[in-house]
Amino acid sequence: MSGTTTLPDTDVEPEQRTRRQPPYHVVLLNDDDHTYEYVIEMLLALFGHPVEKGFELARQVDQTGRAVVCTTSLERAELKRDQIHAYGPDPRIPRCKGAMTAELEAAE
Repeated sequence: MSGTTTLPDTDVEPEQRTRRQPPYHVVLLNDDDHTYEYVIEMLLALFGHPVEKGFELARQVDQTGRAVVCTTSLERAELKRDQIHAYGPDPRIPRCKGAMTAELEAAE
């Protein structure tokens, strides 16, 4: 049998492109109510940053007023910002009443 085999027609959907969500920065803002130790501990607990990276980010926040601590999807950035806001006061500073502040910004 040397006949030709015909394959059935199949509906082929046009190629779908997956669109990536634009990334967002989680930006930690400076204040005078939190110690370097607090910032380093928080960054380790919430982001997994090692002590050295935490120190560098704490110094950057102190010197420039802000530091990008994470770049991720909008949903995860919102979660991380909220975790920073909920981390609590610095027990080393009696006047400290609450957590640090963070904001989101679109990554370029």
